[in-house]
Amino acid sequence: MQSQLTVRLPGGLEKGITNLAKRLHLNRSDILRMALEKFIGEFGRDEEDKSYDKVKSIIGAVSSGITDLGESHRKYLLKKFNKNA
Repeated sequence: MQSQLTVRLPGGLEKGITNLAKRLHLNRSDILRMALEKFIGEFGRDEEDKSYDKVKSIIGAVSSGITDLGESHRKYLLKKFNKNA
């Protein structure tokens, strides 16, 4: 089911939407729908999803050479802190 939304726009923004719609041979409504879909797609996700997306390409890309780092991380952190203290 579609619903209608009325929005007040400053003149410059309205003119920009109108010009873009003419150039792309679309309705102004189409331009606004596309813009809202992109905005919601980018900013409407959970923070956790965005954080993972930022680092997913580097996960597992670097090796520390320590085979039990995940299991004994506290031991290695304390060793590092004591060394620098």
